Amino acid sequence: MARHGAGFTRAFEDTAAWLAVHTSRVAVAELLRVAWRTVGRMLTRVAEEAGANVDRLEGLRRIGIDEVSHRKGHRYLTVVVDHDSGRLVWAAPGHDEATLHRFFDALGEHRSGQLSLVSADAADWIAGAVAARCPRQCCAWTPSTSSAGPPTRCRPRTCGNSRFDSP
Repeated sequence: MARHGAGFTRAFEDTAAWLAVHTSRVAVAELLRVAWRTVGRMLTRVAEEAGANVDRLEGLRRIGIDEVSHRKGHRYLTVVVDHDSGRLVWAAPGHDEATLHRFFDALGEHRSGQLSLVSADAADWIAGAVAARCPRQCCAWTPSTSSAGPPTRCRPRTCGNSRFDSP
């Protein structure tokens, strides 16, 4: 049986996805005799189906927040990673407080309260959203960008003797 909008069986697309993890997309395209753009569309369908059954925000305790630029013209993504698993758990276009509030909306008030550590650079927009949405957690500011200490809008408690602790 095929996925919605697919011209290939589930087994064929799953095989293509497995091969894509272990080889290049070009190699997958040549081996399976399909166009490389088709491989990309197959991977999108497989990833969407696999991701639909997984709550990436479940069990978060220690997270990292940052923004990354992509393409030309100062386009940014806000990314949130789980320090315990090392996985990306959330990403969205933009790098402002409203973007980060969308993450905390998806996380929910209960799970925000379960966070024990939020690490980030000392950007005011991150500190404002973190202080507003999960004020009891520990903030760790990266030393390369926060030599003057954390922004005034977030007063974290200390988290042990880490070199990232706030004064």
